[in-house]
Amino acid sequence: MKQPSLGNKIAELRKAKGLTQEELVQRCNLNVRTLQRIEAGEVQPRPHTVKTLFEALEHPWEAIAASPPPPPLHPLYFYLSLAAGIVYFFLVYFEISMELEWMETGEMAISYPLALVKLFTWLTYTGFLLGWLVLEKQFPNAVLRISLWVMLGSNLTWYSLDFFAIFSQDLRMESYYLVKIMTFGFAYAFLGAGYLVQTSPWENLSKVVGALGLVAGVLIFSGIGVILGLIPLTLFELGQLALLVWAVKGSQIYPHSPSAAAP
Repeated sequence: MKQPSLGNKIAELRKAKGLTQEELVQRCNLNVRTLQRIEAGEVQPRPHTVKTLFEALEHPWEAIAASPPPPPLHPLYFYLSLAAGIVYFFLVYFEISMELEWMETGEMAISYPLALVKLFTWLTYTGFLLGWLVLEKQFPNAVLRISLWVMLGSNLTWYSLDFFAIFSQDLRMESYYLVKIMTFGFAYAFLGAGYLVQTSPWENLSKVVGALGLVAGVLIFSGIGVILGLIPLTLFELGQLALLVWAVKGSQIYPHSPSAAAP
């Protein structure tokens, strides 16, 4: 088994045993920093270190050693996902301003431009989230995975309704706008919680990003804190981009090729 799956497995077994990192290193004659780097997927430990760790955790290590490494991920996909996220970051604010103007004036002249902007906003954000779903497979996190699907589902549902409202006389966007905002508030809070519980490879950075998403989601969900919630939301989305940049630039998308080997 290669990184980061190996580090995640060791951390999972250690927590299942109720051991702290300090307690585990005492059993296998390692230093805490080495174990932290192994669990974070930063280094590939040598076979004898893997054997020592798994014996200390009372888990058979032969099957782990024999398991094939996961296939490498092509960097082009993540560059495209990152590009989609950057385009979305700027496009969504343009979309919101057009949306508010359209609801206020009802001018048909901006209906088609608004629909086109909404289409590109939805496509770019979907591409960005799909990139995160693929990356999550390398750093498993059930909460993050579910929250990403919730956000994807929320976007598909509300953008579909928006398209219908733009070109239909039977549905007004104003009639469901508050519910839409609250739904996205919940989805952002859930997504923030996913980053908040992420243990590797970003450590504290993912927790800061997660906290921003959680605060933004709660403020937006409240309805009365929407404007105030835009500040942590903007920082949260910038944080998501930063995490993805780190993953690509740090070669974390190549779990079979760690940058260094542990003792």
